[in-house]
Amino acid sequence: MIIKMFNGWYFFWIFISIATYIGLYYLLRNKKLKTQKIALFSLLIFALALHFLKCLFPPYSNNINILYREIWFINICGANIFLFVFIYISKSSTWKDYMFYLGVLGGALALLYPIEPIEKDDQVAEFLDIIRFYIHHILLWVIPLLMVHLGHHKLSYKNVWKVPGCLLLVFLFIILNQIFQSELGFISLRNNDFLNINYKNTSYIWEPKDDFISKALASLCPEFFKTVPVGEFAGEAKYWPWFWLIIPSHIIFIPICFLMSLIFDFKSFKEDMMKLYNRIKTILCHSH
Repeated sequence: MIIKMFNGWYFFWIFISIATYIGLYYLLRNKKLKTQKIALFSLLIFALALHFLKCLFPPYSNNINILYREIWFINICGANIFLFVFIYISKSSTWKDYMFYLGVLGGALALLYPIEPIEKDDQVAEFLDIIRFYIHHILLWVIPLLMVHLGHHKLSYKNVWKVPGCLLLVFLFIILNQIFQSELGFISLRNNDFLNINYKNTSYIWEPKDDFISKALASLCPEFFKTVPVGEFAGEAKYWPWFWLIIPSHIIFIPICFLMSLIFDFKSFKEDMMKLYNRIKTILCHSH
């Protein structure tokens, strides 16, 4: 099983992903609400368990350094695998909105551009990890979409502005993971690897990479967040960790999430637009 962009195995996993969603939907749609919730929560627990079970196969089982590095939640999808367990059973509509948007976007993007398996040095030896990669990212988008499609949570287009804030809080969670990794010795203490974005997938927290997504994010970042403000290195190029993502995340995610919300909340949006139109019309009529 060799994964390359647009080869047979690439499309095979996309087909499996769609089939998983359709299969689960038709399996659960006529079940009791409690049964549906138990099923989705069980899948979230399975995904979290699989995150730790990967230590049993290559490349983690034969390389302790990779295991210590990757067993933490150091990227956005890994963090979501952990956090979705708690978000799903919470009563927070804001965080469940986040779960839907970032789950669907993150899972789908990883399947459409599966850079992790493609860049493996030996896909044959690490085929179990490739399967783990696909299971994780399939569940990342399938479960939140089912959560909304089955009526466990109702999206509101009015809340999309909160999503970037939730994302930035998750970024802080990832940073804490990396700090503890370093301080406890799971990665070398305060060496260059800690800040090297090419050393591990850190969701662009420390700085952008040399790819299309990074260039798009960097183009939306103010110059102020790209330079050292004070001290002996003042004026030198340096992305402020985490801070450089604040404005780009709002500019990118609010309109994308808004468009996604209209799929499930278009009726409310249409009604509110009609109310706004009638209000403006009434004001203009009175002004004349």
